[in-house]
Amino acid sequence: MKYRRLGKTGLKVSVVGVGTWQFGGEWGRTYTQSEVDRVLATAKEVGINLIDTAECYGDHLSEAFIGEAIAGDRQEWVLATKFGHHFHGHQDRTGHWTPDEVQKQLEDSLRALRTDYVDLYQFHSGADEFFDRDDLWTMLDKQVQAGKIRHLGISIGSNDNLHQTAAASRVNAQAIQVVYNRLDRKPEERVFPSCVEQDLGVLARVPLASGYLSGKYKPGASFAANDVRNRHDRDERDAKLLSVDEIRRTEVPEGVSMSEWALAWCLTHPAVTSVIPGCKDEEQVRMNARAAELALVSEDHPQAWK
Repeated sequence: MKYRRLGKTGLKVSVVGVGTWQFGGEWGRTYTQSEVDRVLATAKEVGINLIDTAECYGDHLSEAFIGEAIAGDRQEWVLATKFGHHFHGHQDRTGHWTPDEVQKQLEDSLRALRTDYVDLYQFHSGADEFFDRDDLWTMLDKQVQAGKIRHLGISIGSNDNLHQTAAASRVNAQAIQVVYNRLDRKPEERVFPSCVEQDLGVLARVPLASGYLSGKYKPGASFAANDVRNRHDRDERDAKLLSVDEIRRTEVPEGVSMSEWALAWCLTHPAVTSVIPGCKDEEQVRMNARAAELALVSEDHPQAWK
């Protein structure tokens, strides 16, 4: 495993982290505590120290699983969670952005995570009108001063949201989370330059493009009714699969799995600190971690991965 500084937070994070939306039960399966324990034990075994979760991955359910799993070694993890939403049911959430609501979310997250602080607390894909509330950031700054939050971050909803990215330093946010992958390079145009200018850490989410870059699906593939990809526009979905097929044939080196290549590809951009793919089981954790070794090679020969 390789580690990088998460911007001006100074936190040392593994270049591959663990995304945990799946633990909330919306990835077509539910999880047990023992399954989560095994996933995170494997992550630790391969050198991963970064976990990204959110209050609305289930009603603090993902956080509760994580809190139980790492209770014995909390200090060894960089724990990132988010705020702004409440989970009601499968793909059913409402936004809650007032200072009082967010403070309650923080307390509930700390309780679920079984910790008295979070390393990175992120504004979660909210609209600019909520982001621009000075009273919200004033409250959050007080929580930083109280030691309940080590660092603030912003998980931007649009991967071209320069308004929130450019204002990060003003609100004392030190990291940006953004959708970035081989099929969606929009952040390279405006978001990444702003991150570099401000020395913001960057967490790349959806690095496998919702599984399209996993290498499992051919053009014309269909998805189950409970699969989030079944809701995607069919023409756009087919176009993505055609692009993936072309990338597989022309860019992925022989003997390298497409998913490992796709994660390593993200890590070659100088703005990106870490990728945070989801993982359904221990084998996927190990597969994701192998991308760090490919990234070491790709940094020596960056054009080989472009």
